[in-house]
Amino acid sequence: MLGDFPTWFLRPVAVLFGLLWGSFLNVVIYRVPREMSVAYPPSSCGACGARIKPYDNIPVLSWLILRGRARCCGAHISPRYPIVELIGGGLGLATLELVWQTVPPETLFIRAAAVFLADFTLSLGLVAAAFIDAEHMYLPDSITLGGALLGVATATLRGMTLPASLVGAAVGFVGVWLPFIVIYARVRGRHGMGMGDAKLTMLAGAWFGAGGAAFVLFAGAIQGTLGALLILLVKGKIEEPEAVRADRRELKRAAGEGDVEAAKILADDPLGDDPQGHGLGQARLPFGPFLILACLEWLFASEWILAAYRGTLSGGL
Repeated sequence: MLGDFPTWFLRPVAVLFGLLWGSFLNVVIYRVPREMSVAYPPSSCGACGARIKPYDNIPVLSWLILRGRARCCGAHISPRYPIVELIGGGLGLATLELVWQTVPPETLFIRAAAVFLADFTLSLGLVAAAFIDAEHMYLPDSITLGGALLGVATATLRGMTLPASLVGAAVGFVGVWLPFIVIYARVRGRHGMGMGDAKLTMLAGAWFGAGGAAFVLFAGAIQGTLGALLILLVKGKIEEPEAVRADRRELKRAAGEGDVEAAKILADDPLGDDPQGHGLGQARLPFGPFLILACLEWLFASEWILAAYRGTLSGGL
């Protein structure tokens, strides 16, 4: 039974488990957008290619000991790596607390562990997608579509009906695809959001139902607007990630040299043209991280959000 295992034992185990998977998450974030295998070759230095020794690959601790420098060549190691590992540890603990609060104590440990693994896998995939989209403005199908399938497959395990999961997935997808891709493109001549965003809200619907998908879309939009305003306030303009600009320059160069495939990619890709400006309504900002933040908010705080919403409604009556 779940209640037979003390929290003082499970909590450090969950944090350690999360730290280890956070280390793997760094591999996913780096390799997936570059269409590299996440399994092979083993971790190596991004600067000189030397194989990273196991004792230099300990989550967080190795980065601190090496002071953010590679042992092999002294190259700078981005602080993103320990940050992602710490996020993994935090998600491990948060997921354990979520399961502990929502699963009855008499539940068999194997079932509670399955719920933990499902929610933890979702969290890791969302974090990876957020970092990838922030850098490349690209949401991998392996995460969005794979996550939606996992949500449907684990619906009954998580106390949700299969029809509710399927309807939620459909509502989530159509809620972005129809107004922001189909209709917006006909009115404005360009997409308001990408297909990756539609697939991401489909994932949200598969996990949280239609109501959860609606929350993710609207909360993501509010947080995205606030994020854009903050960037404008701090930097004075919103710029695409450098990786996106570099890819477009390379495609334009190839197309100019007669590469038909590159020209087709530029014509079909919403990012194929330069943005119309750097202000609100003109600049391009990755929307995935804000939708993902809303997904995590609903996953870990939906009861509190619903209670606050009901309190607001009752207070207004």
